[in-house]
Amino acid sequence: MENSGNAVHHEPWNKGKIVGQKAPFKVKDIWALRVRLQMEGRVRELALFNLGIDSKLRGCDLVALKVRDVSHGDQVATRAIVMQHKTKRPVQFEITGVTREALQAWIKQAALKSDDFLFPSRLHESPHLGTRQYARILGHWVDELGLDRSEYGTHSMRRTKATLIYRRTKNLRAVQLLLGHSKLESTVRYLGIEVDDALEISEQTEI
Repeated sequence: MENSGNAVHHEPWNKGKIVGQKAPFKVKDIWALRVRLQMEGRVRELALFNLGIDSKLRGCDLVALKVRDVSHGDQVATRAIVMQHKTKRPVQFEITGVTREALQAWIKQAALKSDDFLFPSRLHESPHLGTRQYARILGHWVDELGLDRSEYGTHSMRRTKATLIYRRTKNLRAVQLLLGHSKLESTVRYLGIEVDDALEISEQTEI
């Protein structure tokens, strides 16, 4: 029998890392990156970025999308519905004009067919872009914007539009539906809105 003194010591995965909710992107950051990707002709990344913002999907669902999920024939749809991998529940999302243009350009450039994955992997062992690859691409975007990598992650993409919608409308139920949460409490926790709202009230209260 091995004695406990010889046991292998495993360090926690998050040692030395800042964990917790990742910040949503600001509108100025979204447009700054869009312009950069457009100017540099980074068609695939522009399509991935725009769809990530619009869809509010988890990374695992975003990278697994097929062309047919977002298009009807040769035309990119204005709305889409997908089954979430985590919850096994369907969720709908809108595809805005700028995103449709970016997707159309990417599908044409990559000569993708209806049954193809929307973002095929460049690695042989994976049929589509992996969540780690997606996280790496996002990390580069964060660097290019001059932001702190520790504050942003793939969930920043999921939270960005949802947070903007909540701030503009205060409609929690709408945001819950858009994120595909089964419970309203999950949406409250996910957006961290109780804390944000409390701070906002506090800031407006002068003594």
